[in-house]
Parts: sequence; C-alpha cells; structure tokens
Amino acid sequence: MSTVLPSATALRPRAHVPTLRPPLRRARHPVAALGVLGAGHGGTAVAGLLALRGLPVILYNRGPARISELRAAGRLTLETPEGTAIARPAGLTSDLRRVAEAPVLLIAVPASAHRDLAGALAPLLRSGQTVVLHPGRTLGAVEFLHVLRGAGCRAEVTVAETDTLLCAARCAGDRVHVFGVKRRVRLAALPGGEAAAGIIGGLAGFLPELVPAASVLETGLSNLGAILHPAPVLCNLARIDAGCPFDYYREGITPAVGRLLERLDGERLAVAAAYGAEVVPAGEWLAEAYGATGPGLWEAVQSNPAYRGIPSPPRVECRYLREEVPTGLVPLAWLAGLAGVPAPTANALIDLADAVCATDFRTEGRSPERMGLRGWSARRIRLWLQGGASR
Repeated sequence: MSTVLPSATALRPRAHVPTLRPPLRRARHPVAALGVLGAGHGGTAVAGLLALRGLPVILYNRGPARISELRAAGRLTLETPEGTAIARPAGLTSDLRRVAEAPVLLIAVPASAHRDLAGALAPLLRSGQTVVLHPGRTLGAVEFLHVLRGAGCRAEVTVAETDTLLCAARCAGDRVHVFGVKRRVRLAALPGGEAAAGIIGGLAGFLPELVPAASVLETGLSNLGAILHPAPVLCNLARIDAGCPFDYYREGITPAVGRLLERLDGERLAVAAAYGAEVVPAGEWLAEAYGATGPGLWEAVQSNPAYRGIPSPPRVECRYLREEVPTGLVPLAWLAGLAGVPAPTANALIDLADAVCATDFRTEGRSPERMGLRGWSARRIRLWLQGGASR
C-alpha cells in the first residue's frame, strides 16, 4: 500500500478531531487484514482512513460499477479538517467470496440491508471470524445473528456492532470529504463477555477510538441516528419535496426542532434506564464524540464543526427515513412498550413516516418477530443481551 501525505503542518490535528494517523499501541490480537463491506459514503471513508493508518483493507461493494470507478482512479483522496491525504486500499472487489475471507469484516452498508447481507454471508463465514456492524443501529447484531442461524450458518462467528460510524463523510467518485472523526465509538458483541475486548484489542493500533460497551443494549440504545435523522426530515418535508437544498444540521434543525429532538431523546433515555443500559443524553454524546457543547441540543448541534456543510437529502424517501425508522425508531418503540415506558414521540414519528413513505415500518422493520424475539419479555431480553442467560 502506498500513501502520500501533505506536509506535517497541513496534517496537524485540530482540537475537535483525532489525528488521521493516531499513535499506534500494541494490539492484543493484531488484525492481519480487514474487509469493509459497502463503498458508499461511510464505507469508503472508513476504508480510506484505515488504509491511511496502515491496515490492509479490502473494500467491497455489491455493484461492480462503483468498484470499477474506484479501481480506475487507483486511490482514495481524503479531504479532512487536517488536510488532504491519499490512501490506497489493499484490494477492491465486488466478489463477496473474496472479501469474506478476511478475518474481520466491517459492515458499512445501510442498516436496512443487514438482513440481506447476513443471508448472503451465511454460507461463506468460517469459525473464528468477526463481523462488526458499523454501525448496528438498534439491535443490529441480534438481527444479523438471527438471520445467519436461520440461513444455516453454524460457524462460531462473533457478531459485534458499534453505536455510530467512525466519521461523518460524503464521497463523490474517489474523493471523500471527511467532515470529522468521532473521538469515541462504542463496541459490543454477541456473545458478550470478553468478545468485545478481544476485537478492540486486535484493532487497537488502527482504531483507538473504539471503547467497550457493556452489551448491545448499550450500543443499540446509544443510536443517535434515530434521534437526529428522521425527525428533522419530517419537519422539513416541504423544503425537501420542493427540491430546495439546505444545510441539514445547521438549517434543518431549528430551536423548535431541537426541542422535539430533546423530547424524543428523553424517551430513549427512559427506555435505556428500564433495561439497565448506561447511555448518555444526546447533548453529552455530541460533546463526547465531537467536542460540541451547548446549553441545549440545538445549541450543541449548531456548535459542531463536523456538521457544517452536510447537505439535506435530495428526496423525501431517503435513508434517514427508510433506514433509521425501521432499524432505530421501530425497535425503540417496541422495547419501550415491553418495558411499560411511554414513547408517544417515537410512535408519532413512526406513524408520520408510514404516511409519507406509504409503508408499514412496524411490520417491515426490526420487530420481535423478525429478530427471533417473539414472546420474549423485557426481563428475558435484558438478561440475554447482558450475558446473564443463554438464548
């Protein structure tokens, strides 16, 4: 792998983002290579950052046209707050069998595609491999493992998830604009115990941002995408539908929208408390991840330099609804219902999204039936996910 960097001055890290090439620390079980599945905004950015940090990365995309585009460029050009850098992944492929040979697979596709990808990977995985959903959204690891087993996969595979994507980014061709890299990214695994610590140890030299979470309840209920994405889209339907672009976070989240998000976030915190999951309010998460602070959620969003310039979705039926509602708000709402926690804001947003997209997201999304949890009580879910009982 060849890497070309600008001057040291251009790459001097700023206070709100970690350096692109962090100081390496000894890994407990070093990862020889890593497969990144998904060459969209997030996957391309993560692949480029990890390649830049010295990890052999194989970047996979289901559509061969995207891989051909990147292969023709021969490199990834990362534009970051620290400067511009050139990274070259070790491999580019649209052959799932090739990327599935990597010991660690980082799944960076939209969470709504997790089910299909789990089914496709089921016959290819081998015992000892690790799959990390990056991010898992809410209970993504549970869904992924359930689909693997249902598709006949009997390999001893560790399925893990992060609570968020490493960075906020947008790409066009081989050029990737990284708006900011998060300071901390939580990771939890199924089965629990030392699995997450082992994954983090293996990636320590390349992803020092990873920190262990107690369970996938903690990572799943730390899913801030469900808080920050659907509601602003639904509050800006006319602008998006009329084709009037705007700065998604800075203009799309006004003080009134911020109050709505705080109400929704309060429901998330109440659900987490009912299941014994330690999560932080959205405002604290922004301070932890980006160093963005403020007296309220709106102020914290406005103070976040990593959110500047991120464009609004080009159409109403975007992934902020099609992905975040079924994989974030839907599981949040039924977890609340099982635990007897009121969640009127989450349920109202799901109803609005159903109407806008002409879809029954509660049926199509991560329901208990689609995750192998039908008939489970809140206590049983909590015990299993926290490692206190076998499935």
